[in-house]
Amino acid sequence: MNIQHLRMNEEGLNRFFGPLEAKIMNIIWSSSRVTIREVQAALGEQHPLSFNSVMTVMNRLIEKGHLTKVSEGRGRGKTTLFMPVQTRDQFIHAQTKRVAEGLISEFGDLVVNHMVEAMEDADPSLLERLEFKLNEMKVRRTGCL
Repeated sequence: MNIQHLRMNEEGLNRFFGPLEAKIMNIIWSSSRVTIREVQAALGEQHPLSFNSVMTVMNRLIEKGHLTKVSEGRGRGKTTLFMPVQTRDQFIHAQTKRVAEGLISEFGDLVVNHMVEAMEDADPSLLERLEFKLNEMKVRRTGCL
C-alpha cells in the first residue's frame, strides 16, 4: 500500500491522508471493525457528514488498500463491516520506512547529515537508540564492533 502524496506542510497522519481520511482511519483503528453509521456517529457533531459522504471516503480507502470490508447476514439484517488492512503502528512503520529509504536513496549524504543535526534537539533516548542501531549494523557487516 503506497501513499501517493506526502504532504510536508501537514502533521501526523495528515501527511499521508487527507484530513477526513485521517479522522476516519483513526476511528477505524480504535474500533477495528465498524460500520459506516458507526464512523458517521463517531465523527459526530464536530464533522456532521451524510452517510453517503462517509461511505464514499471509506470506499476510496478500500480502493487505496487501507481498508477491507466484509458483509455479514442477509437481506435487511445484512451488515457491512470495515476493517483496517494494517494496525496504526504497522502503517506508520511502513510509511516512515518507505519515506526514509526514498530520501536516502535519492539524497544520501544530505539526508543523513540533516537527520543527525536534527538529533541535537531530539529526546536523548533517540540518540541512544540510533547509536545502538548503528553498532548493530557494524557488527552485522564486519562481524565486530
